[in-house]
Amino acid sequence: MNILFLCTGNSCRSVLSEATFNHLAPADMRAISAGSQPAGQLHPRAVALLHRKGISTEGYFSKSWNDLPLTPDVVITVCGSAAGETCPAYLGPVLRAHWGVDDPGHVVGSDEEIEAAFELTYQIIRARIEAFLALPPMTDKAAFKRELDRIGTLGA
Repeated sequence: MNILFLCTGNSCRSVLSEATFNHLAPADMRAISAGSQPAGQLHPRAVALLHRKGISTEGYFSKSWNDLPLTPDVVITVCGSAAGETCPAYLGPVLRAHWGVDDPGHVVGSDEEIEAAFELTYQIIRARIEAFLALPPMTDKAAFKRELDRIGTLGA
């Protein structure tokens, strides 16, 4: 199963999702991330956080959804609602879910406050991925979609 984590810039939340998913998932599942308007680089705080968690960032980069090396089975958007953020809409024939989380890269404050925002984002993403990976195998697409939608509310 191929999962695409999608947002606008592909520098923070979608990359946190991709790397965390690939770190936790079994070999028959793979995640990739992309953006509709890629930032061109990974957010340094996201990379540092992943390294602190023991998650490799080797091979990860900010990329466009036009350059995907695979066709996803599931597309999960991770855009938040802060600052009027608009999530890209993937139009391919896939199962879609929205796991919105606000972008910690836009948090303004002290280093401690910014780091706390990145940690909270990571914890929400990780909890959702763990819930996804704990799902029993499902052949009913409607039931699977309901579960993905439910998972998208965890930690919100």
